Parts: sequence; structure tokens; C-alpha cells
Amino acid sequence: MLQEADMQAIGDFFTWLFNTKTGVIALIVGGLVVCLLIAFLMERKTKQMYFNHEKGEDDWSLFDDDEE
Repeated sequence: MLQEADMQAIGDFFTWLFNTKTGVIALIVGGLVVCLLIAFLMERKTKQMYFNHEKGEDDWSLFDDDEE
């Protein structure tokens, strides 16, 4: 069971997280970091799955020059 001091510490943490400017900024930055980490891991997994994909005429690249 959680002690009363532990409950108070958890309550203080959530009060700081949602009721202060720095806490809200930390919440937003933490959310961005989690989203970027998930996107990075999913992209890596996709590249591993389709490692031998032949580049076709319909494929495009973000960093590819259109000048030929």
C-alpha cells in the first residue's frame, strides 16, 4: 500500500505537471520525444521489412532531385 507521504508526493507531482508553465512545457516536450521515438522505430522496422525493394518509376524520394 502507498503511504500518505507517497500519495502527497504523487499529488504534488501532478499539480506541478499540469498547473505550472514549466510542467506543461515538460509535458509537451515529453510527448514530442515519445512521438519522434515511435516514428523512428517504426521507420526502422519498415526499412528492415522492405530492404530489397526495387526502386520503380512511381517511387519518389524526399531528397531526390527532379532534374534529370
